[in-house]
Amino acid sequence: MPKVPLYNMSGAQIGELELKDSVFGIQPNQAVLYDFVKMQLANKRAGTSSTKTRAEVSGGGKKPWRQKGTGRARVGSSRNPVWTGGGIAFGPKPRDYSYRLPKKVRRLAMKSALSSKVIDNNIIVVDALQFEEPKTKLMAQTLEALKVGKKTLLVTMSADTNVIKSARNLPGVKPLTADFINVYDLLNYDTLLITQDAVAKVEEVFA
Repeated sequence: MPKVPLYNMSGAQIGELELKDSVFGIQPNQAVLYDFVKMQLANKRAGTSSTKTRAEVSGGGKKPWRQKGTGRARVGSSRNPVWTGGGIAFGPKPRDYSYRLPKKVRRLAMKSALSSKVIDNNIIVVDALQFEEPKTKLMAQTLEALKVGKKTLLVTMSADTNVIKSARNLPGVKPLTADFINVYDLLNYDTLLITQDAVAKVEEVFA
């Protein structure tokens, strides 16, 4: 079983924490990670881009000139896609880009992302994160003591208002609860800073 150091908020190591092999100790599957990130980004797309076809562009009701005898090419409407101001032939229309991968694939992607953090030594586990009041300065001091990277994903067990408010104004820091941990954020942020009880929650869900 992989072991990681366990720290307190002061940055001092107070022990070691054994992580479950089935969640934090697998060989990351790069293909599955790619598929999951692609799905997650596709699901975020608004899908609201739209263009007008020749039927939707105003004007063009009258035939510009007679069919024969002018020496010019025949044309039925000044709003056909060839003309300036005409409709768009095959432009985008509002659509839903979202789709879902199988449940086993989604679970494998999450385990792969978590295991990659352990392999790269980019996971920091703290016994607890608690503040008496929301204070960005205190959170900054805690992160400095823990020597986290520039981009840090902060995962806690539950939504602690003081912790969230202390972290959300720090550049490069994103606070999340264990229920909302996701593959894209795990790969996008350099360091995973997670509390001990959040680790237990993640292991319970994905083991």
